[in-house]
Amino acid sequence: MTTRTVHEEWDDQPAPSMAATDLLREPPATPRGARTRAALVAAARTVFERSGYLDARLTDITKEANCSTGSFYTYFDNKEQVFAAVLEVAQEDMMHPGMKRVQDTDDPYAVLEASNRAYLEAYRRNAKLMGLLEQVAHIDPAFADLRRQRADAFIARNARGIAELQARGIADKELDPMLASRALSGMVSRLAYNVFVASANGTDGTPVDFDDVVFTTTRIWANGLRFPERS
Repeated sequence: MTTRTVHEEWDDQPAPSMAATDLLREPPATPRGARTRAALVAAARTVFERSGYLDARLTDITKEANCSTGSFYTYFDNKEQVFAAVLEVAQEDMMHPGMKRVQDTDDPYAVLEASNRAYLEAYRRNAKLMGLLEQVAHIDPAFADLRRQRADAFIARNARGIAELQARGIADKELDPMLASRALSGMVSRLAYNVFVASANGTDGTPVDFDDVVFTTTRIWANGLRFPERS
């Protein structure tokens, strides 16, 4: 596969939504309605993260939002709808759009490090929600498919970046860029889950330092792609 074909197939397309958009109603027409709906969505996120998806109750959400059950049903029919709304609001902060494009004047290692840092910072900010998404993906096949589609979009963007680096002689040309992206992107994702959701510790039993996570993921990426030694 030529680099040109790779760029055509893995072009910059908007990442698909993880929210089941067919469940979402039209937004409220009044500022007051918009504020009430936003309060319910924020409350729902709090309850989902605290109780888990299965154990979250609508009464807990309305209590958290300090509003009536009737107000909830003005904007949502059920738990599935408000969960979709939570994802719609939160998803753009949950993942950055893949490895940034490396310009001729850029240090590719620095670009890779900045990309990993952005992803890991977003993951850490949203660790409770990311843990919740793991739970929902195991019980809802439709959501699992939406999540997979979104992950595939980011993997494709990273593959495009790898192909560009291969064309410039920076990355190992013998690697299949898509397979390499799946391996390396998956490594970063699972490490982030282990550190920020499962609270895995380092070899000395203490919490892992954030900068160490950034350094490790970036070094493994660079070594895996056989970046040249930095001057």
